[in-house]
Amino acid sequence: MDHTYFMKEAIKEAERGIKKGQTPFGAVIVNKKTGKIIAKAHNTVIKDNDPSAHAEINAIRKASKKMKSIHLSDCIIYSTCEPCPMCFSAIHWAGIKEIYFGANISDAKALGFREMEIPNKTMNCLIGNEIKIKQICKKEANKMMQKWKGNPY
Repeated sequence: MDHTYFMKEAIKEAERGIKKGQTPFGAVIVNKKTGKIIAKAHNTVIKDNDPSAHAEINAIRKASKKMKSIHLSDCIIYSTCEPCPMCFSAIHWAGIKEIYFGANISDAKALGFREMEIPNKTMNCLIGNEIKIKQICKKEANKMMQKWKGNPY
């Protein structure tokens, strides 16, 4: 599985969102068995006036609809930023067992987002370390996020 390729797809998705006036976050969900992308999504909080419309949540919604199941245990999620506690919880509830992320939560907070700085590793300890968490492409994800000059709040 080419994790770098899928993270770059998540970054491209975030860039599509930025072009549409959204915040700099993207996510991709991949089927582990086939190695194919099931869903791509970017943050639509501003467009939808929905504080829960984060990239990861939107991708989970798309993947669940496509798979006709809320159980995504055969999937991996790639997120341009370390998932916030809400997104981490949704990933857990969907049964996804692997998260690859680019930028850290603290990087998003430095851009002005009201992030709760609870690292995924801490959240994972609370559920028994059942999710594999790995940071990749940090430099590329941060470079993309720095292009965004908006003010989310």
